[in-house]
Amino acid sequence: MELPLSHLILFCLLLFTTGRVSPEYTRPGPRPLISRQHNGSESDPQQVHISLAGKDHMRITWVTSDKKVQSRVEYGKSPGKYDGAAGGESTSYQYFLYRSGKIHHVKIGPLEPSTTYYYSCGGHGPEFSFRTPPGSFPVEFTVAGDLGQTEWTASTLAHIGSKDYDVLLLPGDLSYADAQQPLWDSFGRLVQPYASTRPWMVTQGNHELEAFPIIYPHGFEAYNARWQMPHQESRSTSNLYYSFDVTGAHIIMLGSYADFDSSSDQYGWLKADLSSIDRKVTPWVFVLIHAPWYSSNLAHKGEGESMRKAMEKMLYDARVDVVFAGHVHAYERFTRVFDNKVDQCGPMHVTIGDGGNREGLAMLFESPCPSISVYREPSFGHGRLRVVNASHAHWSWHRNNDNDSVVADGIWLESFASSAACKDVTNLLSKSPNDEL
Repeated sequence: MELPLSHLILFCLLLFTTGRVSPEYTRPGPRPLISRQHNGSESDPQQVHISLAGKDHMRITWVTSDKKVQSRVEYGKSPGKYDGAAGGESTSYQYFLYRSGKIHHVKIGPLEPSTTYYYSCGGHGPEFSFRTPPGSFPVEFTVAGDLGQTEWTASTLAHIGSKDYDVLLLPGDLSYADAQQPLWDSFGRLVQPYASTRPWMVTQGNHELEAFPIIYPHGFEAYNARWQMPHQESRSTSNLYYSFDVTGAHIIMLGSYADFDSSSDQYGWLKADLSSIDRKVTPWVFVLIHAPWYSSNLAHKGEGESMRKAMEKMLYDARVDVVFAGHVHAYERFTRVFDNKVDQCGPMHVTIGDGGNREGLAMLFESPCPSISVYREPSFGHGRLRVVNASHAHWSWHRNNDNDSVVADGIWLESFASSAACKDVTNLLSKSPNDEL
């Protein structure tokens, strides 16, 4: 008997969608785009976000329509009482007929760890506050990729904000503006309640490219102007890749859409950055990319393969603990792996491109499930990485179950710095410049 087309489609979905989902879970459908408008004056700050900017410093970024507002931040430990002040720089850009507002970047510090600071941007508008990361363990990271600005994005952000954390890591695809520049402004307003209170550290995805032949051949015009990361502080020549330290962790943000072959600046920078790591100071090493090096999802299959071949050995030799990726709109966790095989001295790979984008979920996985894939599920959500001490951390993935956030996957990790089986390279990286090799 010939099956109706609708039955065949359902059969194919069941065949390929083999993520482990609890049987009582009914996955909600897509949700529409949302837009955030600026309700203040032209001088009032909007799209406020903060990012780590070298040891004990924070970069405050905001936008004003009024081009006369000074790039100046006042700050202190009590509301309305500012004993610190710093000036910075500003930029703007034009993309075809669109002209951005004045984009302010001000670096403040030195700051004390685990301390709440109150700050004012440009002498106008409301007061904001943020808390600096702790000076010692434990520290908690939130990880969310491919955010966009749909009602699912708002749900993910609400779940993230409902529990405390220290730093948010975003492996690419922020606004999904895709050359519609006002969407960058709307995205900045959407994330401001969260990004103005905790540092957001981001890397670029394909939706940030926005290249156009001859006129904007290099792309990333809006991304580089709006989301300035500490590349200079980490001796990188490009805002598309950089690194930073926070509370015993060294975090490397790589550029999937910057040159990465062995002759590239990024390759040379990564090699130097990895060699500078002191595992006695930062026993944990995490890497973020956009296009996954490992994925059993049919979406974007193989797009990270050339970068994997170019750089994987460096990460393996440096004993990187975890590699986080976005791009694929689903969640998937792999075991420790190297060169497509289980390897207990390789990093754990996690795809977490499920923040809430407008393109929907990547529903189709390979069948059967490859042995290196431990958990996979096409649902929106976010992850939390709680680094308890120098040797142990806990990773968990939180599914957006409509209005609730449900922990669907989790695992305890042991750092390579404390692993007896994989200490050959980490011992070398832990030596100070004065140690004998």
